[in-house]
Amino acid sequence: MTISMRKAIILLSGGLDSTTCLAYAKHQGFECYALSFAYGQRHVFELEAAKRIAEHYAVKKHLIFPLSVDVFQGSSLTDVSKVVPGYSGLVEIPVTYVPARNTVFLSIGLAWAEVLGAENIFIGASSIDYSHYPDCRPAFFEAFQALVRLATKEGVEEGLSFRIETPLLHLTKAQTINLGRELGVDYSMTVSCYQLNERGEACASCDSCTLRKKGFLESGVTDPTHYERK
Repeated sequence: MTISMRKAIILLSGGLDSTTCLAYAKHQGFECYALSFAYGQRHVFELEAAKRIAEHYAVKKHLIFPLSVDVFQGSSLTDVSKVVPGYSGLVEIPVTYVPARNTVFLSIGLAWAEVLGAENIFIGASSIDYSHYPDCRPAFFEAFQALVRLATKEGVEEGLSFRIETPLLHLTKAQTINLGRELGVDYSMTVSCYQLNERGEACASCDSCTLRKKGFLESGVTDPTHYERK
């Protein structure tokens, strides 16, 4: 008798957090389907990393979903005319915020999950070490989970209980790295920087770089990132 594995959608950016989520889902015994997005990011290295990581973890399928950059105007992550600021202990939503990004990504993930019959959708969001984005807060995921119960044919008619999985939501970056180390994650494969240069070197000053460096320092794990020499 063949026992089918549980299927899961993993939102895979190519970064540290989403890669940890993929490793975690694999460890939990899920058959993983990776979902990445081409939405006009400032550099191609992020998606190239996602491809390598998906291949490394032998996901069942890796889908790169194209989105028009016009949908996400106004962010410095999609508009090279806008400056990506250095980290300053932000308490406000920064210019790197991409309008409604997680809402859009999770909605597409939910649609694919319904097609595949995958009841679990993993996203590597953290509400501890993050850039104060509104769609990384526990309240956002609680609200989206409530929506999920009402928004799908499979959920209403077939009783599938789609779940938004946020295993990193209450972890610091250091705790995430320690979890990844336990799972055997090779963080040299990952890309976090918002503005890598043409050689693929990280800027070392943006929010994402700063939180990544802080996480490796606090975890005691060697940071494998290639930073730009200035």
